[in-house]
Amino acid sequence: MAQCQNLDALAYWGTPACRRRAMDLAERTGVPLFSLEEGFLRAYAEHEGLPSLSLIVDDLGTYGDALSPPRLEALLNEEASPLKGIESKADKAMHLLMSERLSRYNDAPDLDASLLSCDARERVLVVDQAWDELGGKAGQHAPSFQDMLAAALAENPDATICAYTPHAGRSSRDHESGALTEHDGGERVVVLHKQVNPWSLLESMSRVYTVGAHIGFEALMAGLPVSVFGMPWYAGWGATDDRLACAHRVRSRSVGELFAAAYIRCSRYLNPVTLEPGDIFDVIRWLARQRRVEGRIEGRRIMVGFRCWKAANLGARLSLLPTRLARVADARKAERLGLGPRDALVLWGRDTPPEISSLAVRTGARLLHMEDGFVRSVGLGSEMVPPRSIVLDERGIYFDPGQASDLEYLLNTHRFTDDELERAERVRSWIVQHRITKYNVEPHCVPDWDTQGREVVLVPGQVEDDASIRYGTNAVRTNLGLLEAARTAHPEAFLVYKPHPDVIRGGRQGHVVFSETFDLVDHVETELSVISCIEACDTVHTMTSLTGFDALLRGKRVVTYGEPFYAGWGLTDDRAADAKALARRSRRLNLAELVAGTLLLYPLYWDPVLHGYTSCEAVLRRIIQERDALMARTGLVHKRLGYCRRQWRKLKIIHRSFVWGKRFSR
Repeated sequence: MAQCQNLDALAYWGTPACRRRAMDLAERTGVPLFSLEEGFLRAYAEHEGLPSLSLIVDDLGTYGDALSPPRLEALLNEEASPLKGIESKADKAMHLLMSERLSRYNDAPDLDASLLSCDARERVLVVDQAWDELGGKAGQHAPSFQDMLAAALAENPDATICAYTPHAGRSSRDHESGALTEHDGGERVVVLHKQVNPWSLLESMSRVYTVGAHIGFEALMAGLPVSVFGMPWYAGWGATDDRLACAHRVRSRSVGELFAAAYIRCSRYLNPVTLEPGDIFDVIRWLARQRRVEGRIEGRRIMVGFRCWKAANLGARLSLLPTRLARVADARKAERLGLGPRDALVLWGRDTPPEISSLAVRTGARLLHMEDGFVRSVGLGSEMVPPRSIVLDERGIYFDPGQASDLEYLLNTHRFTDDELERAERVRSWIVQHRITKYNVEPHCVPDWDTQGREVVLVPGQVEDDASIRYGTNAVRTNLGLLEAARTAHPEAFLVYKPHPDVIRGGRQGHVVFSETFDLVDHVETELSVISCIEACDTVHTMTSLTGFDALLRGKRVVTYGEPFYAGWGLTDDRAADAKALARRSRRLNLAELVAGTLLLYPLYWDPVLHGYTSCEAVLRRIIQERDALMARTGLVHKRLGYCRRQWRKLKIIHRSFVWGKRFSR
């Protein structure tokens, strides 16, 4: 008891035995006791890496136990309507759930109509439940299920009865056996063994029978009559056909009132963007995004030729479900997986081995090229820092002008909405205000360059063997050549050269011998961030660097010598000759349209805390928090992290990739 002193409250989660121990301790210590249960909008899937986004905290009982009336029941028994004051909010949330087809878990596919009896004039859903769902819940025993099935057959003599077990087989536990598993219902009973989206299932039904499954309430929202043989939280209020009496539920409540009480007043939600308390709409938006992004590829994602550490860093960004991921070394091993049109072969970068192209054609599998996004991380990719954004391109890749990429096609054809343009302007302002870049590894200060009032021209260096140089420029292909071109264009300007961080650290090609630049460069900047340099300059000259895009965001003049993704839209001064990509870009864009396509619609953004797809705005927020915390500790300049610390971080990533590779490599 000594260690239980100074407690403000106790909370329990779990079995009846856990509850009894918590109640005993609460009685002895005299502190309040609360039960915790997951809410009705939990996560994309039941997987240990996907935390719950909603929670029900109850000081009276648990909503799943009819013998111990919970706070939800007390609220519904009050004289005042739980809808009062939130009518429009509840109505909007309920309709969004149905239109977005969201449930407690959201990874199941829509119903395949071939699984049902095609010639049935009427279909009735009988909801089975897995045995481990039933333990300890009042009224939920095998006889209830047998009575329910018998009633469904007797009361619907001309209907096909569809027996379905929600959540069976979702986790590693043995969920497969349900209360009706061994029942032989004859020709009129169709048993659905596969998980399906509940809304797609309910669309094919005219009536629902259940003992106490939550899909029964979803059926009420869908406007179906529901017969209940147990006593779930939504029964006993006059909205259902109840086969058990519940004397202590004394009010008549509409479906809207039940929804308002359970989903809004008694549920707590996490805002996935801020990781602070939120509301139901925050979770609806998050889950809808997970379904939309995950649904872009129906089948497996096979990473071909990825190094193990890179696959470990990027695999989760390809799918929320580990069962849909695989890593193979080459086309021969990929072919052994029995590919089909639902699957996707994923390659890093631009190059496609001929045997992979041939395999995709033979099997119908999609071919996707993967790269880092434009707002990537706090830290360099060469240091194995996982990205917070990626792009998956089916036409090409954004840095290769040899063929139109998905980004180029989007910018050429998409009709931008007012909402997208407003978001783009907010994102642009946020990036400029907080000085966000792709890697965010350098400190921000006002340069003390002695410009003597001259025009300031910034020349950002690039990694010369980078794919964007190899494929994106012809005449000017080296940092020295770029400096010469910039000096020729601005003979009187104050010219600043900023080498690429990876080149400075000796990891990549592109070093310029400074003795060769005495007549070209007024200052070589190796300490300040590229954003500090952009803010202090008037013009940027670049081959294909993302610095040109950063400069456009900040209203600077940009001169390009290659064919970067942001050139050719009327926003840059383009010097490349015979540029086929620039000729393809026939549309004139304003800056908001370029930002909307490039930062909002093209990339995928990743939240490593919630293990899910998030928004550009959320990633910007997290990068600012992480960068500022690192700045406070280390000054942020990458070399100040120390050689040993960087190597230790690499070793941890390599170890994680070894564990990951054993699980997913084929």
